[in-house]
Amino acid sequence: MYALVDATSFYASAEQVFDLSIRKKPVVVLSNNDGCIVAASPEAKILGIPKFEPYFKLKHVLEQHGVIIRSSNYELYADLSEKMMNTISQFSDQQYVYSIDEAFLKFDGYTSLINNWYNYGQLIRRTVWRTTKLPVGVGFGPTPTLAKAANHAAKKFSDATGVAVIEDEQTRKAILKRMPVSDVWGVGRRLSKKLTLMGINTALDLANQSPRHMRTQFSVVLERTIEELNGNKCLTWDEVKQRKKEIYSTRSFGERITQADALKAALITHCSIVTKKLRRQKSLAKRIIIFAHSSPFETGFFKKSFITSLPVASCDSMVFANAVNEVFAELYQPGVRYYKAGIGAFELEDDNFLQADMFNESNDKPELMSVLDEINKRYGVTAARLGSEVQNSDWAMKREFLSPRYTTRWTDIPLIYCE
Repeated sequence: MYALVDATSFYASAEQVFDLSIRKKPVVVLSNNDGCIVAASPEAKILGIPKFEPYFKLKHVLEQHGVIIRSSNYELYADLSEKMMNTISQFSDQQYVYSIDEAFLKFDGYTSLINNWYNYGQLIRRTVWRTTKLPVGVGFGPTPTLAKAANHAAKKFSDATGVAVIEDEQTRKAILKRMPVSDVWGVGRRLSKKLTLMGINTALDLANQSPRHMRTQFSVVLERTIEELNGNKCLTWDEVKQRKKEIYSTRSFGERITQADALKAALITHCSIVTKKLRRQKSLAKRIIIFAHSSPFETGFFKKSFITSLPVASCDSMVFANAVNEVFAELYQPGVRYYKAGIGAFELEDDNFLQADMFNESNDKPELMSVLDEINKRYGVTAARLGSEVQNSDWAMKREFLSPRYTTRWTDIPLIYCE
């Protein structure tokens, strides 16, 4: 048996954890630079507040309904996520963290120990709420895809109770019949449109298709999805979440940048972010894209990008920073009001299977990068960094509605007064 546990409207729920005054009020969270709505609490969803709409378009509507606005507080979300995952891990000997707000559990040999999966799911929900004050949904199923479907039922169906279990044919068909094919795990928006044109409207319709035929029509991925919807396990943990084939770090500036030093510092900061992600998934990049541009809505739009091939695939922050230095003179244009910049890494290779080059020696310093990552993990993400990285927040993204970093910043720790 598998379980998928994920938080309900995680970003919005995280904002309500320490601020009791908004616990029952509609809350929305905005993206970088307070651009679009990326999360909405259940109370906000009832009002019909759409996600991924620009904030400025809905500002008056939000004010009219008294909706609480929050900027993305990534430090808080990451810390609460870690606490939630640690709590969830107590309920199974095998856990796979799939994203910041959801994790799979696998139960081998638990059948004789757990008499009622529904009650066990409610126990998980109560425990997570007691330790983190985050509401979660729990779905159980014999395959990861069915566990995901059960989780959907636990949270989205009109009679949802926070827990759903698929453990027999009757419940499997009942849940899949009520589930739109677009909500099936692994079926994207484009694919769901094609399936709908074929008369496949629900998850049960998809499950009833011939896996082999759908493989010839689409892909082996859809074939496996169909098998899993029918209770035949096809996915392993490694296949549930694969390594990224490309890694980017980009950001719009809170204020326009015109100075060369500020732009270079921002680009090198992106180098550190990208290389940290590469090291985390044990990958090396063969090619780098470096770009910067002004706003397309301003006169005299300027955009410049360079693709740099590395002699030896790398995940070293200093190697990436040197690549920026080599092209920066051509990238920077005096007088341009830079709006956005970023770094991308592609042509990724597994660091365990790197083909050595007879004529080029790697400049990576893995021991130094390991120490850098360990320091930042222990003392904060900017405790140690390259000297050429950003040392001030002039270019930082705009977050006018940022809540306190309650658990990661000493000045923001909540105070309790006893009388």
